[in-house]
Amino acid sequence: MDAYVYPGIVSSLALLVCYYTLLRSGVARRRFKIEPPAHSGPEEYERYVRAHQNTVEHLVLFLPGLWLFSYAVDPVWGAAIGATWLPARLFYAHGYYRSAPARRPGLLASMPAVYILVLGSLVGFVIKLFPG
Repeated sequence: MDAYVYPGIVSSLALLVCYYTLLRSGVARRRFKIEPPAHSGPEEYERYVRAHQNTVEHLVLFLPGLWLFSYAVDPVWGAAIGATWLPARLFYAHGYYRSAPARRPGLLASMPAVYILVLGSLVGFVIKLFPG
């Protein structure tokens, strides 16, 4: 079996996490009667929107980092590290839904995966420059 199936699964799940935050943001839009194209409203509504937007912002680093690490280092390790990001981002979003300060533990839990993947891929590629 191709080991790249594992980062593929993690990538698909990451997109579903993003979609989940999008869905929750849309439900909040209806609940607080925020008419498009407005993006402002009560603070509770704005926390749902920010949880989604911040997840999109993290995907920009997470997905390329996952695939670069998987190529430069190892796809199974990349998937294993990347898999930690999934529940951490859900924890982040649910914390943000409660209050802005409650998002912090989920943020701190999700950041190491991004750092390890991005910096690890850089190290992996530099090592590939000097084989043997």
